[in-house]
Amino acid sequence: MAYTKLTIMLSSLILFQLASISSASATYENVPKKTVPKPVEVVVEGMVYCQSCKYFGTWSLDEAKPVGSAKVSVVCKNYKNRVTYYKTFQTEASGYFYAELKGYEMSHPVLDHPLHACRVKLVSSPLEGCNLLSNINYGMYGAPLRYEDKTLYRKESEAVVYAAGPLAFRPSYCPPEETHA
Repeated sequence: MAYTKLTIMLSSLILFQLASISSASATYENVPKKTVPKPVEVVVEGMVYCQSCKYFGTWSLDEAKPVGSAKVSVVCKNYKNRVTYYKTFQTEASGYFYAELKGYEMSHPVLDHPLHACRVKLVSSPLEGCNLLSNINYGMYGAPLRYEDKTLYRKESEAVVYAAGPLAFRPSYCPPEETHA
């Protein structure tokens, strides 16, 4: 008799375990699969101008005109100071550039972060009268990026947008100021 009760009790425990396992697996089937995070791309935006002769020698962009079809480069270096990314981009007619850094990868998440690793430099201006490099916002040697707290959410990826500049070329000739006596 004790043997029969023991057998019934063990059978009940086994059935209970099987029932709980099958119900647990049924609830796991309804849980969505772990989603793969979208890749994060880096975008740099900014403006390029022609500085007014009136403000030559300063960093002022008052009365500056946008330069369409100007070229800028984005250069990124790793923590060993080796170039890991380089590409030139062209401005729109409004002087605005939007540079998607396709293929940019960080080998170290802190030291190779775009805020530390990437710079934007002036390359060329299509304007004959305004094609000399200026160092406004460090456009000659590399303007640092600023985090603007902008993210573009796309279907297949996300893009974090950084800003650089504004950058400016300067006129190749500025007439001397007239003095009135």
